[in-house]
Amino acid sequence: MPYKACIALSRRVPEILLERLREHADIRMPESDAPPDLVSLMREADYALVIPGDRVDRALLDACPRLKMVSTVSAGFDHIDVDACTAWNVRVCNTPGAVVASTADMAFALLLSAARRVVEADAFVRAGRWNKEAAPLFGMDVHHKRMGIIGLGRIGMELAKRARGFDMDVAYHNRRRLSPEEEERLGVRYLNLDTLLEQSDAVMVQVPYGSATHHLIGAPQLARMKPSAVLVNTSRGGVVDDAALAEALRQGRIAAAGLDVTEGEPEVHPELLKLPNVVLTPHSGASTRETHLRMTLEAFDNLLDAIHGEPLRNCVNPAKKEESA
Repeated sequence: MPYKACIALSRRVPEILLERLREHADIRMPESDAPPDLVSLMREADYALVIPGDRVDRALLDACPRLKMVSTVSAGFDHIDVDACTAWNVRVCNTPGAVVASTADMAFALLLSAARRVVEADAFVRAGRWNKEAAPLFGMDVHHKRMGIIGLGRIGMELAKRARGFDMDVAYHNRRRLSPEEEERLGVRYLNLDTLLEQSDAVMVQVPYGSATHHLIGAPQLARMKPSAVLVNTSRGGVVDDAALAEALRQGRIAAAGLDVTEGEPEVHPELLKLPNVVLTPHSGASTRETHLRMTLEAFDNLLDAIHGEPLRNCVNPAKKEESA
């Protein structure tokens, strides 16, 4: 009888979604919705499906010698020790394509909420302060303003599309400048980072986190922004220096901010929590039912690619032969 691969799922998945996987592998998953003991679950597994709350580290890899690949139901992979996986010859795959549109939606929602003071206005009404004598809560127009996107990857490009619907002028900064043809197609223009910060009414941060982007936006960069500007971060905590941001907001050096991610999340800098001009959401850019389904199916596709020996489309640590293919 031919060997059938074993896939360990760190959370329960509706049976209707598992039909494709069961055709090609035996499935192990927890008996309840409680977070499982990953070592016990994955010890005999060839492949694993995990979520951001699951820590894949050297200890887990040591205990799971059969493991060949880990597929995470997320775009980010901070919860996985990729270097250790590479050393153990374990491939790591994520689901970046599924989150693009919904994350761009969230970024624009944060921009509108912060610029138009939506959360403050909601609290104002709920507190019974809305009456004929009440002063209006003036915010900032978003339409016909300039958006500066730091990191024009797939999510950044979706942001640019949405900005055009608001008749915004869109500038961007990337490590690699796009071709003139791509810039014309997207309706964007390139600026160096300092100029983008100085000229933009809305600064949208959408870069991966790493040593090169740690505190990419700190006190010196915030000082370059307009006093009327809004900063939005839907990338990763740590890209923005939250302490410096809180001070800039408190002193009115920028007008407002919208953050879906924070340093050390789920912890939030205490000074940010005190400020009315920052909108905070709990890293929920991809938190829609439709997007979560797409993420799960994309993670399944990653597993099936591995089982069938196909090139891994979303591999963050490809083997040398995959890199050269």
